[in-house]
Amino acid sequence: MGLKVLAAMSGGVDSATAAARAVDAGHEVTGVHLALSQNPQSYRTGARGCCTLEDARDARRAADVIGIPFYVWDLADRFKQDVVDDFVAEYAAGRTPNPCLRCNEKIKFEAVLDRALALGFDAVCTGHYARIDAAAGTLLRAADPGKDQSYVLAVLNSDQIAHAMFPLGDTPKVEVRKEAAERGLLVADKPDSHDVCFIADGDTQGFLSRRIGAAPGKIVDTDGTVLGEHEGAFGFTVGQRKGLHLDRPAPDGNPRYVLSIEPVSNTVTVGPAAALAVSEITAIRPVWTGCAPPESPIECSVQLRAHGEVFPCVAWQTGDELAISLRSPARAVAAGQAAVLYDGDTVLGSGTIAAAR
Repeated sequence: MGLKVLAAMSGGVDSATAAARAVDAGHEVTGVHLALSQNPQSYRTGARGCCTLEDARDARRAADVIGIPFYVWDLADRFKQDVVDDFVAEYAAGRTPNPCLRCNEKIKFEAVLDRALALGFDAVCTGHYARIDAAAGTLLRAADPGKDQSYVLAVLNSDQIAHAMFPLGDTPKVEVRKEAAERGLLVADKPDSHDVCFIADGDTQGFLSRRIGAAPGKIVDTDGTVLGEHEGAFGFTVGQRKGLHLDRPAPDGNPRYVLSIEPVSNTVTVGPAAALAVSEITAIRPVWTGCAPPESPIECSVQLRAHGEVFPCVAWQTGDELAISLRSPARAVAAGQAAVLYDGDTVLGSGTIAAAR
């Protein structure tokens, strides 16, 4: 017997095709579009932005083609509080957040799933590229490594994974678009959203400046030499080279990269590329889905950015923190990003990077 499934439909090709596949699998599917913007624009700017009136109309048309009921849920206030305000606060604190990860955690698989279960649904279906091993209750990488989104889903706990469906996890994106066209879905060729979805013009620094305000400070070298000034430490992230606009060259004449951001003193410290190497990481708020919290070290691998490189490591939990020792150094590890542990394709757990050494 099929399940009662709520399909989150963004207005894009992935979520529409996922909803159609859930119907094909024999489930009783209802589509829902999440209205997340407090002041939605009429149209997207190419591949930038989301949650526009255009997206809502595209989702509704897709639901009509599939033949499922369709509703719009207004979660704009919750999205502003849990995603947008959190994004601004994290940058103000000198960290580099991942808003997609926070949206999955707080909106799609907390607010939406909680409401869905309360309304009698069995699962929430999305167009994410990831797989679930139902027998083990674990999250796996997608079959298409170029589209894998397990990194931004690794904040989900085991109960949330048990009530999630990712019908596209075994299919390459090119095949999803082909299938959507064959189904008559008008979103088959619609561009994917990219960058930060709620910053439609792509100007993250301008967005933050308008909300945090200009805060001039110093850019210093590792020995304390002042190399330049900035208009706000929130405009930088660890590993950044472009946009420093130094007034004077570094003492050794080599290029400089952002090494750390200190919000209290409003200081950005830069240094040579070699100083970016990190071998020890501490993460907070650990979530374990693929194994029990390991009190003794386990051999695994870690991914430190979405679509980033994977590093062999040893990891263990100590108190409320996750300790990670890399087998080979990583570069430009930024506080606020997620550290996601894998055993092959299986997500073991994750934590938010708090410090790197």
